[in-house]
Amino acid sequence: MADINIIKDLSNAFGPSGFEEEVLKEVKKHCEGLELKNDAMNNVYASMPGKKGGRPVFMLDAHTDECGFMVQAIQENGLLSIITLGGFHMTSLPAHTVIVRTASGRKIKGITTSKPVHFMTAAQKADNSLAIEDILVDVGAVSRDEVVNELGIQVGDPIMPDVTFEYDEERGLCMGKAFDNRLGCMCIIETMQALKEESDQLAVDVVGAFASQEEVGMRGATVTAQQVKPDMAIVFEGSPADDSYFRVGIAQCCMRGGVQIRHMDNSYVSNPVFIEYAHEIGKKYGIKYQDAVRRGGSTDAGKISLTNQAVPVLVLGIPSRYVHSHYNFCSKEDIESTVKMAVEVIRGLNPEKIAHIMRQDLL
Repeated sequence: MADINIIKDLSNAFGPSGFEEEVLKEVKKHCEGLELKNDAMNNVYASMPGKKGGRPVFMLDAHTDECGFMVQAIQENGLLSIITLGGFHMTSLPAHTVIVRTASGRKIKGITTSKPVHFMTAAQKADNSLAIEDILVDVGAVSRDEVVNELGIQVGDPIMPDVTFEYDEERGLCMGKAFDNRLGCMCIIETMQALKEESDQLAVDVVGAFASQEEVGMRGATVTAQQVKPDMAIVFEGSPADDSYFRVGIAQCCMRGGVQIRHMDNSYVSNPVFIEYAHEIGKKYGIKYQDAVRRGGSTDAGKISLTNQAVPVLVLGIPSRYVHSHYNFCSKEDIESTVKMAVEVIRGLNPEKIAHIMRQDLL
């Protein structure tokens, strides 16, 4: 069963790309019994206690960062110019609350600006296009001096959406921010905790890699893949749900439709043997799953799959509505399907299956 408290703690944590320290603290809090270390880039590595080595390395990946902003300049009237950390659609940004974190750790609420209709021309009302230069953050100040000297805000300070996690127990429905990809982080924790007591009986050494800075170019995974040197990997993602936009039969990431198994996106082409194995596991254990071929998007699989002599990667997605915006929905049952898939995929591995997935039996 998915632990809602883990999702809550991870979702609420402050963690735009490059500023994931709070997320790391929450990961540590919920990784009891696992061996942890981190690097200078905010990547975290989790290992099973007493792992014996000499086995293929199976890496579990998820990124810790969320889409956010950075203070680019402070105007004389006290408004903050910003840049994005990650991919937002500009029309989703005006008139939302955000949190600015200063170098001292102080958190200050602000509002993304939006021009009232009273001040708009007819042409402006009809034009829905926006650039990031059109959106400022108002922290309730009236001068640059107040912002800098009283609030302590400086150029380069990070900003995140201001959203508090909520859970509807009756409907099994989660609402919060950063489901892309704090849900994936939760899946690493739950998968490793489920396998911890039987780690000596597994055919692989399982290593969790919580990667930073995915939203700005999959940078953390570039480092974690080099450090872990995996033979195989699962990448967990909070995948954009599409059932609000496409009809049945076309939608491939439906909430309550089970774990999404991704065959392709802009960053990688999947290993078909690994996909076939995941299908076998899903059917054997009655795990709901849905297949997806994505026209866009990318994940850490793009970096991990190109490591060393190539790494077979299985991308498992939790359908999440409205990712890369302030508010997200997801279903608890989809999270549980994702964790169950990962656990049983790893449990079911043996030397012959590993060799087959890694194409070692082709020649």
